[in-house]
Amino acid sequence: MFKGKKYKLLISVLLGMLLSSFVLAGCGNGNNAKDGKNGKTTITVWGMGEEAKSLPEIAKKFEEQNPNIKVNIQAIPWDQAHDKLLTAVASKSGPDVIQMGTTWIPEFAAAGALMDLSSSYEDYPALDPSNFSEGSIETTQYDGKTVAVPWYIDTRVLYYRTDLLAEVGYNEAPKTWEELSDAAQKLALRGDGKYGISIDTKEQSLAFMFARQNGSKLLDENGNPLFDQPEFVEAVKYLNSFFENGSAPIDLGLDITQTFGGDGIIPMFISGPWMVKLISEQAPDIEGKWATAVLPSGKENNTSILGGSNLSVFEYSKNKKAALKFVSFMSEPETQIEWMNLTNSLPAADDAWNNEELANNKLYKTFGEQLQSARPMPMIPEFEQIAQTFLSSFERIYRGQKDINSEIKTFNEQAKDILEK
Repeated sequence: MFKGKKYKLLISVLLGMLLSSFVLAGCGNGNNAKDGKNGKTTITVWGMGEEAKSLPEIAKKFEEQNPNIKVNIQAIPWDQAHDKLLTAVASKSGPDVIQMGTTWIPEFAAAGALMDLSSSYEDYPALDPSNFSEGSIETTQYDGKTVAVPWYIDTRVLYYRTDLLAEVGYNEAPKTWEELSDAAQKLALRGDGKYGISIDTKEQSLAFMFARQNGSKLLDENGNPLFDQPEFVEAVKYLNSFFENGSAPIDLGLDITQTFGGDGIIPMFISGPWMVKLISEQAPDIEGKWATAVLPSGKENNTSILGGSNLSVFEYSKNKKAALKFVSFMSEPETQIEWMNLTNSLPAADDAWNNEELANNKLYKTFGEQLQSARPMPMIPEFEQIAQTFLSSFERIYRGQKDINSEIKTFNEQAKDILEK
């Protein structure tokens, strides 16, 4: 188990401070077992962001199937969610079901806030890990416990302009790092103001994803960082090469749908499933002229990032049976397809990918293929801080032309310090 040595102590201090300084009633307590008027069990579900506004429609169908359970949905903005969750943990009074970003699982599982679901599979077979990809299940586990169930998933694939790549000799998407670099450089030669690919310098998982493609384990079996090893350094050099040779822009200041459409200022980029709808709606002029493809392979593989959201049952819920029923309902393939139609979120349940809406859609089908080689970032509480630290290091490389070897050596030392705190 990877953890900073003082992590539990810091969590305890933080939660104690929160407990004394927050008003407990502000947590949206979902622990009232019965509604006095109708005798129903009421569960409170915290959903995050805009997508949570679609949850009441799904919850209504659950209530029809479970007339003795009432679902109270609370939509919480992502920028407020983390603090609100900390408050709930401190007060031991919060929702019954929580939407969890996959990177938050280690932190709240370490604080003992999430119910271990592993004893619930017999009664709620939809929660069984065998229904989901190995990578998805990895995001739900911490310290030998399964504390969440995959809800919807997110991974990264290559978006490319089929017409423009064909003009430079690529009738298919690039399949290797070498081909990706070659295609990007040829596309950049089309003239001034034209590029080959966008490298998103704010995407904190990108370099780690490419490092894994190059054979990096990121952390050793004892949790020590391996960022100064050749596999990681080579991946950073590869990403930086797109800036060095001019095939990727720095600070272009244009929306990706603007640069991808029209004459294709940037004909390739790496992104998630939400871009399918955005391009279709905002760049209708290129219909039939673009596609998605699994990522090109590095020296070892074409591993992509696996993210998305999970559902957890709050450890302090007094309505765990009703909460488990709701989470089970949300995990069923039919429910996940309906959720996809409402929010464009890709389903986590493997059987949902047999649905014809996904199986017959080439743009989305790519994501299903990529999921077979997708993994989450290391499931440790400190990784968010490590990733943000890397972005600062990488900026000094691509923008400040700092020496890559020395910069990454410093970054590795910073990562050690973060893990040892």
